[in-house]
Amino acid sequence: MTPTATPAEPPTRPPRAGRARRSPEARAEAAEQRRMEHDLRHAVAQDALVLLYQPIRALRSETITGAEALIRWPHRRRGLLSAAAFLPLAERSDLITEIGGWTLAHACREAANWPAPADGFAPVVSVNIAARQLHNGALLAQVATALDASALPPERLQLELSEAMLLDVDSDMLLSLSAIADLGVGLALDYFGAGYASLAMLKRLPLTALKLDRALIRDLPDQPEDAAIARAVIDTGHAIGLVVVAEGIETERQRDYLAAIGCDEGQGHLFAQPLTPAQLMRLLRS
Repeated sequence: MTPTATPAEPPTRPPRAGRARRSPEARAEAAEQRRMEHDLRHAVAQDALVLLYQPIRALRSETITGAEALIRWPHRRRGLLSAAAFLPLAERSDLITEIGGWTLAHACREAANWPAPADGFAPVVSVNIAARQLHNGALLAQVATALDASALPPERLQLELSEAMLLDVDSDMLLSLSAIADLGVGLALDYFGAGYASLAMLKRLPLTALKLDRALIRDLPDQPEDAAIARAVIDTGHAIGLVVVAEGIETERQRDYLAAIGCDEGQGHLFAQPLTPAQLMRLLRS
């Protein structure tokens, strides 16, 4: 008799890429990210985000010249989340453009009701812009819509652009920024000194303000290299007609030194923590 052949075992199917090799911790983190994105979409749809405002002051007179709008998310489980806790998630999806438009609309509407000081100078509201708003061409329409709906004068709105998003500015982006500047809206280069932009970039863009990164301010006035850089940037900014603002001022020595070398404005915990709209209104009235 011919022996019966033993059937060959079916080949083992290789584990699906990215699934079997993921640790329980990685799977739990991915699931939490999906939950967070779902919650964030719901929060945006329900108009559940909020804005806080950090005042910006003239360094010599300490007059409030404006306030930076800071987005927050009151999460039902995690409490009040800062932008750093959820905007990176939004930037990986289509949510960031919608959130950017929401921030512009709400900041303009609230700033339109801020009381003007006795000298008649009305404070400016500064709004941070996401790279995708600029890259996908949505920004100009969002700015125009927010100004029209709020009746906020364009000169009372300032957009803050990070150094990183301007590294690959193309002609379309430059045209969009120029059109926004033509409306009368201010454009500030944020986080300057963090290591990305060059001084040559300041000539290419229709900027009105330059914001010194807090890393450059932290060790002033004791760090000679940082002090020299701060003086050079302030002088350069003034030479091309920009207002220079220092972020992250925490001590009176920092404030006094920056004022002495000509820095125009500043913000930081020395002056105020981020305030609710009601707290800012009381401060402006006082």
